[in-house]
Amino acid sequence: MSRVLVLNGPNLGRLGTREPDVYGATTFEGLAALCRDAGRRLGLEADVRQTDDEAELIRWVHEAADERLPVVLNPAAFTHYSYALRDALAQRTAPLVEVHISNPAAREEFRHTSVVAGVATGTIAGFGTFSYVLALQAVVELLAGEAGGRG
Repeated sequence: MSRVLVLNGPNLGRLGTREPDVYGATTFEGLAALCRDAGRRLGLEADVRQTDDEAELIRWVHEAADERLPVVLNPAAFTHYSYALRDALAQRTAPLVEVHISNPAAREEFRHTSVVAGVATGTIAGFGTFSYVLALQAVVELLAGEAGGRG
């Protein structure tokens, strides 16, 4: 079973109470369970983490690069301005799927720019927490492509 890090940035630990009209009613614990269950069905071990600390998130990205682990990442607010996170992600050694619960392009102007997207394999956004399931499915396909010589 392949391991994948599912990393979440600031304020995502407040899911369920934070702007439910935008982010839904699912709690972070519910999101983590969804990811672990979807991962198992797909043959992945989903290690789901959340932090409000940019330095801790960067350490996890370094861990993923060092261990050649794929990453599903919701950088949250760091999406729009964290060049330190972007630079850490540029060192990736496995697929990286950027994920968002809402669709940043349909929201405030400042959310339209992602400094992460340029170093990600791809981005999935706007499907609520199902965005994570789609991202995990993408990881499986990307890993299969690498094994088949397409990666």
